[in-house]
Amino acid sequence: MSRTIFALLAGALVFLSAPSGTADAGAGKGNYDALCASCHGTTGKGDGPVGKSITPPPRDFEVGDYKFDADKNGTPGEDADLKLVIKNGAMPYGGNPVMMAWDHLGEADLDNLIAYLRSLKK
Repeated sequence: MSRTIFALLAGALVFLSAPSGTADAGAGKGNYDALCASCHGTTGKGDGPVGKSITPPPRDFEVGDYKFDADKNGTPGEDADLKLVIKNGAMPYGGNPVMMAWDHLGEADLDNLIAYLRSLKK
């Protein structure tokens, strides 16, 4: 394979694996409010009305510390990890079984929701 073709293929792989940058945190807030706020709280502190009775308590998104490496690539807390936890619930990755699976969300909804979660970090 020539170096030019190899360079083009490598560039295409980087482009395809990079985030699109089109996620909209504002659009993700609606799903957050509907699906997450009752446990994680309206500001993401993990202090929602349902979350107050959960042990361990829900994650505090203001801290922005994500512990799951759901895709098992050695780097916890990446968008791909968050997508898997949101889609499948936390239990398959060693998390609290109370964290439900929201597998009805499409890719754009997941990207927007994750952008919103990340916007909560202080």
